[in-house]
Amino acid sequence: MLLAVATLQAQAQDKMLTMEDAIINPALQPENLRQLNWVAGSDDFTFVKDNALVRGNAKSTKHNTILTVDKLSAAIQAAGGKEVKSFPAVQWKDANTLVLNLQGKIFNYNLKDGKATIVTTYAADAENAELDPTKQRIAYTKGNNLYVSAPGAADVAVTNEKNEGIVNGQAAHRSEFGISKGTFWSPTGKHLAFYRMDQTMVTDYPLVDVAPLPAKLNNIKYPMAGGKSHHVTVGVYNTATKQTTFLKTGEPAEQYLTNITWSPDEKHIYIAVVNRDQNHMKLNQYDAATGDFVKTLLEEKHAKYVEPEKGLYFVPGKPNQFVRVSERTGYDHLYLYDTNGKEIRTLTKGDWMITDVLGFSKDGKKLYYSSTAESPLERHFYSVDLNNGKNTRLSQGSGTHSAKLSPNGNYIIDTYSSQVTPRKIWVVNTKDGKVAQTLLTSKNPVADYALGEVTIFPIKADDGTDLYTRMITPPNFDKNKKYPVVVYVYGGPHLQLVTNSWMGGANLWMQLMAQKGYIVFTLDPRGTSARGLEFEQATFRQLGTVEMADQLRGVEYLKSLPYVDASRMGIHGWSFGGFMTTTMMLKSPETFKVGVAGGPVIDWNYYEVMYTERYMDSPEQNPEGYKNANLLNHVKNLKGKLLMIHGTVDDVVVWQHSLAFLKKAVDEGVLLDYFVYPGHPHNVIGKDRVHLMRKVTQYLDDNLKATPQQ
Repeated sequence: MLLAVATLQAQAQDKMLTMEDAIINPALQPENLRQLNWVAGSDDFTFVKDNALVRGNAKSTKHNTILTVDKLSAAIQAAGGKEVKSFPAVQWKDANTLVLNLQGKIFNYNLKDGKATIVTTYAADAENAELDPTKQRIAYTKGNNLYVSAPGAADVAVTNEKNEGIVNGQAAHRSEFGISKGTFWSPTGKHLAFYRMDQTMVTDYPLVDVAPLPAKLNNIKYPMAGGKSHHVTVGVYNTATKQTTFLKTGEPAEQYLTNITWSPDEKHIYIAVVNRDQNHMKLNQYDAATGDFVKTLLEEKHAKYVEPEKGLYFVPGKPNQFVRVSERTGYDHLYLYDTNGKEIRTLTKGDWMITDVLGFSKDGKKLYYSSTAESPLERHFYSVDLNNGKNTRLSQGSGTHSAKLSPNGNYIIDTYSSQVTPRKIWVVNTKDGKVAQTLLTSKNPVADYALGEVTIFPIKADDGTDLYTRMITPPNFDKNKKYPVVVYVYGGPHLQLVTNSWMGGANLWMQLMAQKGYIVFTLDPRGTSARGLEFEQATFRQLGTVEMADQLRGVEYLKSLPYVDASRMGIHGWSFGGFMTTTMMLKSPETFKVGVAGGPVIDWNYYEVMYTERYMDSPEQNPEGYKNANLLNHVKNLKGKLLMIHGTVDDVVVWQHSLAFLKKAVDEGVLLDYFVYPGHPHNVIGKDRVHLMRKVTQYLDDNLKATPQQ
């Protein structure tokens, strides 16, 4: 069944994309509203337009410019700051007070009197800065230590760790398990919980900066699969006493402390503690004042792995109740619990995933969330009644909705796109889902360009599972001609490439390739996200195997099409996609004439411990799986042309992966092509990305001999 078809071919479209257009031209991206946010404690919203701050209200279509950058700059300078030329990031203390974090200072700007004041200053070289809930105190890191700056007081060093192998206040566990930061303010800002990560037992890994002469060594701590992992604890800093207490999270030291959540009364901290094997989670409660373990509320186990990624959501007005997200049924769903660990009610169920928790209504009777309930290809938002579990869809229109709930819970800012809709932004009433007003209807930014038709449809895996695919055919497509194909691949956990969003989730480079005469094809195999645990865990202990089988089903489909030239097929991917590209070139060597693998994992023994051991177990537990996935064992099979690309200071997939592959190729007498980006980490960004995609495109052109359609 054809799920969705969108054509971007319309009237007289004849412009051709340049590589700069495809990669870095902001004018070809859908129009947006910069810094669109709700105002604290209200149903007002603001956004930045023409370097000025515009304010509106959910109930009125009237929008007013409330502050220009010139007026703000004058106030900032009058308060002792420097000139501001573009509108800075804005936060709200209350409905009349802006909070601005710039120039190493926290400013308050009062809309009524037009004056700015400096609340506090902090170190110019600060990193990981986070304002407390009152927006008047800031936590930040400098080096490996944590500091707090508050009004009228000198900065306080929360930690004073001399050993650089011990890091405070930064994201731990290499940002797995939904971890995105290392500091956690209590609800009123009286306390600050933070990660302390002892990495002294983790082996140093060398990155080399080749810019200076001589080159400079930069050692990082990189725990590899099967090796020693870091030890993490959680400190609790009291801003009044300036004392720190560490939670007694116990042994073994090699465990993962995730989903840190404060209780509303600030007396307790809840942590999802995951064992190193990642198959057992305990939701533990700790006393924030003493650090003592209080109790385990619940446990979850799985034969393969558990992966808690969201904290607890306490119900307003009911400090003894919280909602949590669990994948225990095979899909992420919402459950209402009390603080004794007793489940009160299942709030959602079905063969679909909760993707985001938006917040509660002001009275705490309803919770708002986003999910894949309509389709894995789409995102919609809903309300659920906590008293009876009744769910109501609020979003309108097939496609992808990104939702932001107002502080009062009365409205949602809905940012929407679909295959044929670049972007629309609505204010939606949470009572009935009706649109209160339209804030933006983006024009098609590529309306003048000759683009290919984008089609999304499923094909079947060998076990009958639906696999969603996206195909882009060239402009002026002629079914009587034969076309070369480029397969763009990722294929790993936590990513979905094919969606009912603008251009089907494709980027403009793919459309540039279609303009050059290629069919561009992408398939999300088993192992990728948004399809539930069974779909994701199909690759457990055998990365690269099931994913390859699914990609080959896509190839079979392509070969069945009379207009596909099966002798001219190429494949390209980055990171896990680089691993998959190399896997396809070596383990199915007759399939693709050419491949371009960027930042590829070559040997999972060299990859980080949390990610790798979740999906592969440890090398000791799964030697056969590691052996089969190790692409060094398959170098001799290469028949097509392969270009491998790597950043020289990649701290995610370290450079050693592809260098080891090169060495093995030399040993085996196998020829391949190689290119490095000096000074780039895992992703090549900025103007250098234009160079990267030119390199990729040229290599595909040289080996597939595609010619632009006339």
